[in-house]
Amino acid sequence: MSHKAKILSARRWWYLMPIIFTTYSFAYLDRANFGFAVVAGIENDLGISKNTASLMSALFFLAYFIFQVPSSLYAVRRSVRKLLFICLVLWGLCATATGMVNNIPALLVIRFTLGIVEAAAMPAMLIYISTWFTQEERSRANTFLILGNPITVLWMSVLSGYLIQSYGWREMFIIEGIPALLWAAIWWWLVRDKPADVNWLSAKEKAELQQVMDNEQASIKPIANYVQGLRCTNVILLSFAYTLWSIGVYGLMMWLPSIIKSASSIDIVSVGWLSAPPYLAAVILMVIVSWLSDNLLNRKVFIWPILMIASLAFIASCLLADSHFWLSYGLLIIATACMYAPYGPFFALIPELLPRNVSGIAIGLINSFGALGAFLGAYFVGFLNGAMGSPNASYCFMASALLVAVICVYNVNTTKNTLKKPRYICNHDR
Repeated sequence: MSHKAKILSARRWWYLMPIIFTTYSFAYLDRANFGFAVVAGIENDLGISKNTASLMSALFFLAYFIFQVPSSLYAVRRSVRKLLFICLVLWGLCATATGMVNNIPALLVIRFTLGIVEAAAMPAMLIYISTWFTQEERSRANTFLILGNPITVLWMSVLSGYLIQSYGWREMFIIEGIPALLWAAIWWWLVRDKPADVNWLSAKEKAELQQVMDNEQASIKPIANYVQGLRCTNVILLSFAYTLWSIGVYGLMMWLPSIIKSASSIDIVSVGWLSAPPYLAAVILMVIVSWLSDNLLNRKVFIWPILMIASLAFIASCLLADSHFWLSYGLLIIATACMYAPYGPFFALIPELLPRNVSGIAIGLINSFGALGAFLGAYFVGFLNGAMGSPNASYCFMASALLVAVICVYNVNTTKNTLKKPRYICNHDR
């Protein structure tokens, strides 16, 4: 990285990354705690069958899938700041309202609405990062964003266990939904959409940052419109890969408490504590992988091999689940860490393959397919756990999905400045 970029980095990183991290953390707080409510008895209290519980867990991701691209379009054409302010308010209200429901239809509506308003979080924040951080910084910046996922689930797992034990699942939702409402005001006060809009960078620093961004775009072949960009072979491969990858990530995230509870007869607080270490391992490995990816500027080698390790760890954990709980649990920790580790390089790859005018929408499309995978993972993992009476079948399902994701990422062409067909006009196709 140039000396100029380093001078800018300190100011941007210290100001922006705590805001980015905190915002995404609240999004995950309000979506991951449903798995604890299932363990705590929300099904019995509301008369929810196992299949309906799986559908409710997955319904969030269906709405998330549908509204990804519209959210990305608004973020690109209008304002990330305005979009996320509205979403913070609405997802805080929806999360808190979950603790007040008394019937299944109301819960269905709340879960679907929560998916709509949270659909903006991931693509909008990735678009925001691509506006503020250079190619040599982007994997680490993306990782600090996505660290909001495992770090939040880490402490949320422990907190939720204690809240449920002390008060109940209703109070857990109400208490954990309030922070997003408070943060909305802070977000609006602190955030501006573009470097040109802030007063904490000098005019010279703004110009230097813009010059770096423009130079990066100069090496990428132009694409005339969204349709051509979204038809690129690489976009299609990355979309399929993220779908399958998300089956594993969200299948585990939504149902890890239930998997641990079914494998060992322990109380809810112990389930909370055992649900935390996999995410601690994920945090550590994510930081290491993103740092290596930015320093070597090689994205693929830090994606598909690590996902392959995750798949193999799932298979081994499945084989040992019935006879060796702690060894199986250790392999689950490895699988979780390896599923989260490639996020930074993966989302850093997209704006390196596509020009600025279409990369934001491509991020939305790819993330929407990830939401589809999350829907499938949340639903089928819960369904298989209920139908089979053990997590073994769901382990194999998640492992198989990860293996196919590995194949998709392996076949992504990262060669610069080449064209395959005039109709695609993509820098990576020839």
